[in-house]
Amino acid sequence: MKTNLITREGFEKLQQEHDYLWNERRPEVTKIVTWAASLGDRSENADYQYNKRLLRQIDRRIRYLRKRLPDLKVVDYAAAQDGKVFFGAWVEIENEEGDTKHFRIVGPDEIYGEEVKHYISIDSPMARALLKKEVDDEVVVRTPEGNKEWFVNKISYQSPDQCKTD
Repeated sequence: MKTNLITREGFEKLQQEHDYLWNERRPEVTKIVTWAASLGDRSENADYQYNKRLLRQIDRRIRYLRKRLPDLKVVDYAAAQDGKVFFGAWVEIENEEGDTKHFRIVGPDEIYGEEVKHYISIDSPMARALLKKEVDDEVVVRTPEGNKEWFVNKISYQSPDQCKTD
């Protein structure tokens, strides 16, 4: 079962996706399907078949979003979180070899798409191991290859783009 937590930004993106699909994309595709259907034989009409399939995909996504959005709990930043890793934190970690990783801990609905390649789900083993840790804490993460050790270098609740510290 997926965690129902989501950041404010993630919730707004899902809401915008729903609104775009419902108010813009679906009506466009519906017009094309109606036009293609008016041409006659639908069995050999590629426009009709392709757009009908696209319409089903859009409708499936809209149904999912309508079911999922009311179940989500938006988690906003609170000053009490400073200094520790909690939901929504940007974290930089480093292993003994000096390899560093930088990512944000978010809800499972937020980890898909190109613009979120530095996001990990709160349900992931890495995120679970990092929760409540502080800078300089050691974290052991269980992986299929065995336990891996990481050290917490930085914790922030602002996007690295917004942070001017280094």
